[in-house]
Amino acid sequence: MIEPTRIPAPEGVAPAAQYSHVVTGTGRLVAVSGQLPLDEGGGIVGEGDPGAQARQVFENLRRCLTAAGAGFDDVIKLTYFVTDMAHMPAIRAARAEHIPDDRLPAASAVQVAALVRPEFLMEIEALAVVSA
Repeated sequence: MIEPTRIPAPEGVAPAAQYSHVVTGTGRLVAVSGQLPLDEGGGIVGEGDPGAQARQVFENLRRCLTAAGAGFDDVIKLTYFVTDMAHMPAIRAARAEHIPDDRLPAASAVQVAALVRPEFLMEIEALAVVSA
């Protein structure tokens, strides 16, 4: 595995507590589509519960990364789409179960008016780089 390089705060840029400003890597790019809080059968997990939804989304991300020969250590970017920014603490808690603070990827969080179904509170996508 080629270890991604994380630059939490480039010179002249204010540090961020919840992500790295820059992450670089060399190898094969793995793009994981936005994952929703669905179980293996397509049923919603945690309707109305951002913590349960976030845990399921990260489990789905883990499964997708594994299928591509990657893991959370290889993730260089996460993008969060949330219907309410108040869900971010639950997302950060679920993320912490998979990614330690010293390995934070680059990230963007966007509040959206709606997702594909009204019961979804979040969708999260990932980019990873693994050895070629």
